[in-house]
Amino acid sequence: DVVAESQIWKVLERVPDPEIPVLSIVDLGIVRYVRGDPVGLAPTYSGCPATEAIRASVKSHLDEAGLNDIVIEEVLSPPWTSDWLTEEGRRKLTEFGIAPPAPRSSIVACPRCSSRATEPISEFGPTPCKSHYRCTECLEPFDHFKCI
Repeated sequence: DVVAESQIWKVLERVPDPEIPVLSIVDLGIVRYVRGDPVGLAPTYSGCPATEAIRASVKSHLDEAGLNDIVIEEVLSPPWTSDWLTEEGRRKLTEFGIAPPAPRSSIVACPRCSSRATEPISEFGPTPCKSHYRCTECLEPFDHFKCI
């Protein structure tokens, strides 16, 4: 029913991503559907170590809301893409100091000063979904959420 679905969405909006807790899993775009029962979650990539933590957190949040019987399904097709990040999620990433993903051919803007004069430092960041960049104007390093 529609009331239950909207209640589930409200609960899911409060479930933080364990690697970037400023984002909810809804902001991240990994909630693919809520059909009352089930809820479909897409991992950001195959083998993501946060997948089980997210699943457990979703279950815990649903249980706390009295929604104990909701089935959680893993959705592998189509695979998650950074295009599924919400505009709110992109805004939150920027405010948190992480450059949101841009199309692969685009220049990454600095989340601190908005300069487009940036350069990659390393494709390998603190998590597999982030890389390191540096702004050549304000000289600050920052993480960039990779396009996947």
